[in-house]
Amino acid sequence: MISSVRGEVLSVGLNHVVVEVGGVGLAVQATPATLATLRRGEQVRLHTALVVREDSLTLFGFADADARELFGLLQTVSGIGPRLALAALAVLDPDKLRTAIAEGNITVLTQVPGVGRKGAERLTLELRDKVVAAASADTVATPATAGAVRAEVVEALTGLGFPAKQAEQAVDKVLGGGEASDTSAVLRAALTTLGRKR
Repeated sequence: MISSVRGEVLSVGLNHVVVEVGGVGLAVQATPATLATLRRGEQVRLHTALVVREDSLTLFGFADADARELFGLLQTVSGIGPRLALAALAVLDPDKLRTAIAEGNITVLTQVPGVGRKGAERLTLELRDKVVAAASADTVATPATAGAVRAEVVEALTGLGFPAKQAEQAVDKVLGGGEASDTSAVLRAALTTLGRKR
């Protein structure tokens, strides 16, 4: 599967963009919101999903991986194909779409052209649990990641000869100040903090 494309924008149409990748112009279907951000001659990177049919290979492009994942999830519902999934993302941004599905908001879902009351009910019935589970996973992921970064940096600092308590205080100060989030950046900031104390 082609999961992303990067290259120069050759042209922007009403429902697609042509991106030059390695000398080949790829036509990528996208939502009006995504197309509005693209300019001819500029470099672009789009997250993509390749839909294979007997008579065609169609690339669909998205500004972020989140929209692409939701595009794929929508198509697991019977009666929802790639065109309808893209239409749903054109009318509703991923957060609004997830909220409407999770809350069973038929009124919002029927704003999508081609989705009637029955289609909207089917969407909520089949995707509600999956959408709620995905949202819960996102919420839980952040503290665990911060904890892992903290542990790694404290271990690295004690390995460099700093006392454990001093290392923990320095890392907590960096993480609490929101100065950095990835391991190497936190380590650099913590070393700077410890350097001032000496």
